[in-house]
Amino acid sequence: MSTQKVDDQGNIWFLSSIKSDKNVEIKENDAVQLFYSNPSNYEFLSVFGNASIFTDRNMIYEMWTPFANAWFKDGKDDSDISLIKVTPESAYYWDTKNNKMISMIKMLASVFSGSPPDDGVKGTLKIK
Repeated sequence: MSTQKVDDQGNIWFLSSIKSDKNVEIKENDAVQLFYSNPSNYEFLSVFGNASIFTDRNMIYEMWTPFANAWFKDGKDDSDISLIKVTPESAYYWDTKNNKMISMIKMLASVFSGSPPDDGVKGTLKIK
């Protein structure tokens, strides 16, 4: 799954099959965790929130991109399409200050010294 849109209220939207395992899981438990990464720069984000499912055709048309044709054979008119909206509650971010080699050396040094490596920026964001 890839993010389709982040709206003005900060909700994160995805296209999904109505029959997908993810839709079934959301109906049973709407608590979700999203992971975003930029491995080339060692930047990571974990978002915690609640998900809900929508089948509004106008919203599906609004979120539609040509890339979604790969999953939905009838395009944006496919009856199998739903939208998943994630309303974030909190997030955790982290990235390294150095390149991979230096980060690895600092991590190994911390194993032997017993002190945590000072190699990154991290924090928690409370959304609501």
